[in-house]
Amino acid sequence: MKVLVLGSGGREHALTWSFSKSKSITGLYVAPGNAGTDDIAENLPEVDPCNSKMVIDACKKYGIDYVFVGPEAPLAMGIVDDLSAAGIYAIGPHKAAAMLESSKSFSKNFMLKYNIPTASAIEIDSPKEFKKAINARNGKVVIKKSGLAAGKGVLESDEKKKLLEFGLDILKSDKLLIEEYLSGWEATIFTFSDGKNYIILPPCTDFKKAFDDDKGPNTGGMGAICPVPSLTSGMLEKIKKEIIEPTFKGMENEGLLYKGILYFGLMITDQGPKLLEYNVRFGDPEAQALIPLIVSDFGDFCEAIIKGDIKSFPLKISQDTAICVVVAAGGYPGDYKRGTPVHYLPHFKEKFVVIFHASTKFDEECNIITTGGRCFSVVGLGQDIITANKHAYVAAEEIYFKDSFYRHDIGKKFFERGST
Repeated sequence: MKVLVLGSGGREHALTWSFSKSKSITGLYVAPGNAGTDDIAENLPEVDPCNSKMVIDACKKYGIDYVFVGPEAPLAMGIVDDLSAAGIYAIGPHKAAAMLESSKSFSKNFMLKYNIPTASAIEIDSPKEFKKAINARNGKVVIKKSGLAAGKGVLESDEKKKLLEFGLDILKSDKLLIEEYLSGWEATIFTFSDGKNYIILPPCTDFKKAFDDDKGPNTGGMGAICPVPSLTSGMLEKIKKEIIEPTFKGMENEGLLYKGILYFGLMITDQGPKLLEYNVRFGDPEAQALIPLIVSDFGDFCEAIIKGDIKSFPLKISQDTAICVVVAAGGYPGDYKRGTPVHYLPHFKEKFVVIFHASTKFDEECNIITTGGRCFSVVGLGQDIITANKHAYVAAEEIYFKDSFYRHDIGKKFFERGST
């Protein structure tokens, strides 16, 4: 089987890394890829993942059997619909189903229609209405951009000035939701579906704030752990019955089932689990923590998804723990420099550490340089969370490029207090 992975981030490097170990893969391509994927696959830097014609032409040129779509933007634009029309299999949702992620308004209405526990919210598209709503509220609220925002379209605050500035800026180009603020701790559950049945993968938690102790602005994610020690079997069963099962039944009713991933972003509150959001693809950096724990041949697994045979596939997951630490460019998620030379990347046995490139490329002299804000994902593996944490940070400390930084507390709250 020949596979094309669309994307260029840490999630796509993790997917490519997993495919590269498959015995069923005879050709592996990434569009556009990064300096890390270049070592294990053929990068197609000239192919824009959001340009359906370019992707289809590449599939025909290289004899691609199926495409695994990594990022959300091509999905929202309907890349899977176009690939299907061209007779090319794809793992990812069609455009209508992608609205579960690409439109917060659509997904909130879906949750309410199918009685899925979630925060109360109001939709607003008028600056005048927005100002009136904010000025009438007291305490902390959440503002969410309805459309895609690369993980940075959310603000939680009780400061009306900040809320007004953030929301009014969104309303220049999109509508927004003012949502009830939920107290608790966050978790992520991924499911894989073949369009009929689904498999639930181990839970993850990501760390969205830029700095230690969950301080600073929201980012696309500064680290993740998998699995989550505080998520008991009883809570997982409750999530399955109250959130996951109703979601898939609702998707069936609405004609939204597809072959691919559905991500459940959850808040575990004192009143029980509540759904914050859907994603219709792997989250980043949660994928980097989860994918190394998939022991089964990933190529065979994806082939089962394409064929609709996921129910009978013997998916095997490692009992280890993984902790992902993101090494970012100074200034991220605000202004930061691109094109910074990476002076040192350590090498470790993959049994303990895997380093995924997130925003890198080669310059004209074949040196690795940075191309974005989150540059590397360092994944430590171990028999428990403390060992995994140790392995991750030993490696993170050795990566060197000017002004780089990372959080020093990924996973710490779970093994220091035993729970959140």
